[in-house]
Amino acid sequence: MKQLVLLIPLVIGAALMLTQCGREAVSNNSMEEIYAEEGVPVRARVVEPKLFETSLSYHAALNGIEESSVYAMISDEVEEIAVEVGDFVEKDQLLLRFPKTTPSARYEQAKVAYENAKLTYERIEQLYRNGSVAEQDRDNAKTAYDVARADWQSVRDMVDVSSPIDGYVTRINVNEADAVISGDLLMNISQINRMRAKVWASDHEIVSIRRGQRATARWNNAELRGTVVQVDMAMDQDMRAFGVVLEFENPSKIFTVGVIADITIVTYSNPKALSIERKDIMVTGDRSFVYLVRDDRAHLQPIRIGKSQGLNVEVLEGLESGDLLITEGLPLLKQESKIRVVD
Repeated sequence: MKQLVLLIPLVIGAALMLTQCGREAVSNNSMEEIYAEEGVPVRARVVEPKLFETSLSYHAALNGIEESSVYAMISDEVEEIAVEVGDFVEKDQLLLRFPKTTPSARYEQAKVAYENAKLTYERIEQLYRNGSVAEQDRDNAKTAYDVARADWQSVRDMVDVSSPIDGYVTRINVNEADAVISGDLLMNISQINRMRAKVWASDHEIVSIRRGQRATARWNNAELRGTVVQVDMAMDQDMRAFGVVLEFENPSKIFTVGVIADITIVTYSNPKALSIERKDIMVTGDRSFVYLVRDDRAHLQPIRIGKSQGLNVEVLEGLESGDLLITEGLPLLKQESKIRVVD
């Protein structure tokens, strides 16, 4: 009696398993019959030419197309600052001033020496024209005058600090009455109507980059357009990469010096490419295939693929504009399977 009780669950389990297997066989046979009669349900789309591009992405700091740092050439207090951050200044325009009484500048001595040398030269030049002095005397006076003039200009440059380039004042490091020493950074002047960036490309990436390629810089929901202007032909041993310089137009001055932007370089562009998603391609060995709709049948079509970007692949051969590409239901298909395209 005890053995009979133990056998009952085993018999019930076996019966359930046989029942389930029978249902699955019936179900599978039913689906195959339905597919054979009505066709395998698939989704498809028309292949049409469209823009296909490949690109490389980097992060880099943007700087002005031309920049200059202004340093103190004497040690003293700042007497006057003539500009503000954001001002546009022209070359040789006054930026800030130190006191003319600064001992290290020798302002008055240089001024007097220059004026005396100028008067002496003008007097001797007149005498030379009248034949009263020798040419050597005139040349000596001219040399002394040139030296005094250069010395005077140097002193004025130390006291009245001017801009070395046209550009915008992007940074002021001092305030009026601040004490500075020779060599301290005073200001930065930058031309920011155009911006420059340098990115570093690996040896695998550099083969795709050429001068003139289009590029974009994105920062703070803004975008600048530019081009590649320089591609290094030698690897930087410290960076273990190749330097690539890009320039971007910045007419509205939206981008400022030093911001880190997302840089994209377009390395390939085909405006009329036939491209499909990678998931729609079947690969066997080194060959690639897709399924096309042909007379309500699945036609296995070999293709030759080209470049890829993300999920998309360019098809070089095997597809034509207007082909109906099967995109869903692929695992259920084989060559010449009857199909039914659903919306």
